[in-house]
Amino acid sequence: MKQEFAHNEPMMPGHLACQGCGGTIIMKHALQAIGPDMVLVIPACCWAIIPGNFPYTTMNVPVLHTAFATTGAAASGVRAGLDLRGKQDTKVLAFAGDGGTFDIGIQSLSGAAERNEDIIYICYDNEAYMNTGVQRSSATPEKAWTTTTPVSQPKASNKKDIIRIMAGHKIPYCATANIAYPQDFIRKVETAARVKGTAFIHALSPCPSGWKIPSDKAIESSRLATQSRVFPLYEVYDGEDFRMTLETEAVPVVNYLRPQGRFRHLTDEDYEQIQTGVDLDYDRLLARAAAGEAN
Repeated sequence: MKQEFAHNEPMMPGHLACQGCGGTIIMKHALQAIGPDMVLVIPACCWAIIPGNFPYTTMNVPVLHTAFATTGAAASGVRAGLDLRGKQDTKVLAFAGDGGTFDIGIQSLSGAAERNEDIIYICYDNEAYMNTGVQRSSATPEKAWTTTTPVSQPKASNKKDIIRIMAGHKIPYCATANIAYPQDFIRKVETAARVKGTAFIHALSPCPSGWKIPSDKAIESSRLATQSRVFPLYEVYDGEDFRMTLETEAVPVVNYLRPQGRFRHLTDEDYEQIQTGVDLDYDRLLARAAAGEAN
């Protein structure tokens, strides 16, 4: 049966992503939530490849491809150009991976946030440099396998807390998001689009090839990330007001980690250590949220 597609869809069929790629779902929901009056800024990342080979593209909105380190600066420049043309209502969406956000692009992102540029920035976090061969980033979880942190020497440091870093800039809006909870994600993108100033969304993006999971388990794995409280869903207003947006009955962390090949080397002692850290971080988050409600 022939399937018809509307020609005004912001993201058309035919992309080059791997099966089960969480980043494609994040992009599709984000574009639909923001609407067609926007400009998309993409640095070097999987999404520099996914739209297709020039002159073909799956994207039905204007796109600026920029260098790895410059997403925040490039988005700021696009914003200034639109404002000069009287297009203050046109949204600017910066869309970068964890390598281009947590690491290589954090300087220009911090500069944009410090200036409170009127942009939306979404980090699709697949927790490694997946486009270049699954090398570790500062978003890679502790004890995870990557090609640069092999089983004999898994990543020894904790994952960087990017939301607390961005909240420290006192920007109007920060949030975490998960493709397994699309209504929550879409609402957060819509909130970011209404905000005047910098809005930052950290979206978990399962990568079947890098996480070593079957492609049809991407959503299930994402859901377990939140259910296990490894990746809780919350938002922060003005850097101070933390609000939980979804609380679930906690499942053991091992339920999330064990099905992923990148954690297959972990011992029971490792799982216990990670569980302790997750519980501590979640309790601290609840305390921040409770303090916000008290105020």
